[in-house]
Amino acid sequence: MAVRYRNPALAVDSVWFSRGRVLLVRRGRPPFRGEWALPGGFVEYRETVESAVVRELREETGLAARPVRLVGVYSGPNRDPRHPTTSVVFRMSGRYAVPHGGDDAREAAWVPVEEVGRLAFDHAKILADARRQERRLRGRRS
Repeated sequence: MAVRYRNPALAVDSVWFSRGRVLLVRRGRPPFRGEWALPGGFVEYRETVESAVVRELREETGLAARPVRLVGVYSGPNRDPRHPTTSVVFRMSGRYAVPHGGDDAREAAWVPVEEVGRLAFDHAKILADARRQERRLRGRRS
């Protein structure tokens, strides 16, 4: 008899800063319907995390960007109320443009970083980690 494993779902999220703003989406579906979140979603079968984050960003915002740095890997049984999830989070870079909500994102917008309030899932922690990472990198370049 074959052993069946119950594994966490693999997801990706993107953090894209531009002009003092961060790109966010307003969720169109549960969980957290109507709340702001980082653009992201689940990795498809036979897809790399790098191609998944590019695809999810394009589907949810209409924008094209590329991953430039790993922010971190976030895991735990309670990150997503649907099931245990592990997210690989990338810092993205691309040409600034006006986003448009698509796929399961009701809305997409550049939000001033200092005005970001509550975020879905554990995205406030992820955003805080990405901001600390950016400050450290800027400090090294000075």
